[in-house]
Amino acid sequence: MLRSIALLAVALSSFGSVLPSFAQDGGPITVNVNMARILRISAPAATVIVGNPGIADVTIQDPQTLVLTGKSYGQTNLIILDGKGQPVADTLVEVAQMTAGTMTVYQGLNRTTLACAPTCQPVVMMGDDTTFSTQTLASSQLVQSATN
Repeated sequence: MLRSIALLAVALSSFGSVLPSFAQDGGPITVNVNMARILRISAPAATVIVGNPGIADVTIQDPQTLVLTGKSYGQTNLIILDGKGQPVADTLVEVAQMTAGTMTVYQGLNRTTLACAPTCQPVVMMGDDTTFSTQTLASSQLVQSATN
């Protein structure tokens, strides 16, 4: 029995076992668009590779803590290498459009999205009317520049 536990520990360390922030069942890591998620890994990361950086972005907070940010909905992969170039993790990342607390409004063919928690405010989502999105971004940038 002790030998089996030791073999399991060696097997897990050689594959850079992934801690609970990663999917345990081999399924994708999920994050919402415009949201971040903390990922804790079992071995120090030296290099992080995202297959499509337009879908997700990852930064190394410290060698065993990563921050995954959803940028656009879709799927990509995430590869984490240690200092020797050995894989720590290789997994699928799925970025979904946030649906909780949002409302989609259709005016003919034009779509707009509002975040309603608790008061409805416009948000920029892929697929929204470009005029609406442009006005929402301009308003957001105006508020940001006023605070700087």
